[in-house]
Amino acid sequence: MQKQIKTALISVFYKDNLENIVKKLGEQGVTIYSTGGTQKFIEEQGVKCVAVEDLTAYPSILGGRVKTLHPKVFGGILARRDNPQDLEQLKQYEIPEIDLVIVDLYPFEETVKSTSEEQAIIEKIDIGGVSLIRAAAKNYKDVVIVASKDQYADLEKVLTENNGATSIQDRRNFASKAFEVCANYDVAISQYFLNNEPGDYFQVSVPQGQVNRYGENPHQRGVFYGKLDEVFNKLHGKELSFNNLVDVDAACQLIQEFEGKTTFAVIKHTNVCGVATRNTLKEAWEAALAGDKESAFGGVLVTNKVIDKATAESINEIFFEILIAPGFDADALAVLQVKKNRILLEQKQPVQSKYMFKNVLNGVLLQDSDKGNYIEWNEVGARPSTAEEKADLEFANLIAKHLKSNAIALVKNQQLIGKGCGQTSRIDALRHAIEKAGQFNFDLKGAVMASDAFFPFNDCVTIAHEHGINAVIQPGGSVRDNDSIEYCKQNGMVMVTTGMRHFRH
Repeated sequence: MQKQIKTALISVFYKDNLENIVKKLGEQGVTIYSTGGTQKFIEEQGVKCVAVEDLTAYPSILGGRVKTLHPKVFGGILARRDNPQDLEQLKQYEIPEIDLVIVDLYPFEETVKSTSEEQAIIEKIDIGGVSLIRAAAKNYKDVVIVASKDQYADLEKVLTENNGATSIQDRRNFASKAFEVCANYDVAISQYFLNNEPGDYFQVSVPQGQVNRYGENPHQRGVFYGKLDEVFNKLHGKELSFNNLVDVDAACQLIQEFEGKTTFAVIKHTNVCGVATRNTLKEAWEAALAGDKESAFGGVLVTNKVIDKATAESINEIFFEILIAPGFDADALAVLQVKKNRILLEQKQPVQSKYMFKNVLNGVLLQDSDKGNYIEWNEVGARPSTAEEKADLEFANLIAKHLKSNAIALVKNQQLIGKGCGQTSRIDALRHAIEKAGQFNFDLKGAVMASDAFFPFNDCVTIAHEHGINAVIQPGGSVRDNDSIEYCKQNGMVMVTTGMRHFRH
């Protein structure tokens, strides 16, 4: 059913892009009620406006905390137009019907980001705005509610195309968005009071950034919720797919582990297939690629240094989907942009993730993010690690942390030379890692091995030693830790226990 907008209440914090709407309402003869700064703004557009104080016969009180909380406002919004008793009461108390409500909310989230002063934050908890939005949305059969500046364009389109008339579906759509705005606002306030710690309810509210072409597979729908442009400038290429986003997240999480060191990594299906630290970026790239040239095909590349032309020319020789870097030299960008579908992302800030969660069993699992490399460094083998071995062990342990369990990482000279991941047994993971190293002709003599979890038996250290590996890092914690430790002692091997497991299921 079409309903003509004859009256409107407008009271907003953000007035950008509101001019056309105000002028359109004025042209259509709509009676506008407003407050404070919004009233002044409307009048500056040359449009007549009635002060809410004149409607309620009450001034704005308590420092602006109470302006619209009055029956003459809420009665006009909540009255059911098809209910004779409601209409009779409007007439009895001289309450005008209100057909359109344009109200946004105080910038609570922005205030939390900009200050730690509690009183300033508390004052940005909106009361009247939320109440008006909920009232109008509840009565969507008769009232249009616009609850955010993001919906101004939608309203302007309706006003223009239908000369101020709205359909029931229009009003329901605006109401749906309004309740989302309120829900997001309440979650932000709740999280502030919880100090962003888990509470009695699983509360997450993230704005929608993009609808994906599909999900993990073509028959699945996919949507990304988040502000991608806060993390990246997309310099080139097609839109990121669902799977791209998952891999990009894995790449960013990994590269953040190597802050300050010139490091390059290749990611495939969220697993690391090549990573190396070197003196120059081109050397780091070439060493990372050498770790598994086969898996790198169509992969996601990531580095923590600005891409220069020499590195770009080397990268340009292979097929890849995405390249992530903190910056690109102009001549490097020119080289990499020759293929139109390549995605080039300039990373502006780290990926922040205090918690990790996943849906299971009609519910949600939440946990702290896996921060750090090791809790302790216990040298329990036959001898202490050398400086070179320690550096490689630390490097390998970080890589194992970012591989799917069961995981084994083999490292030599700050380069991943073999890995096994997602295996049902740790021995299989090691065998796969050794096979990968052999596939690309790496000599395992002098390499180190990292495991994401403890060794229940000494079979893994035995196999590693037989292939020339003489230094091992693992969390420890097995009732049979001593089996592996004793083997290392008897065979001159380094064994480090960290007290920190890195399962990744």
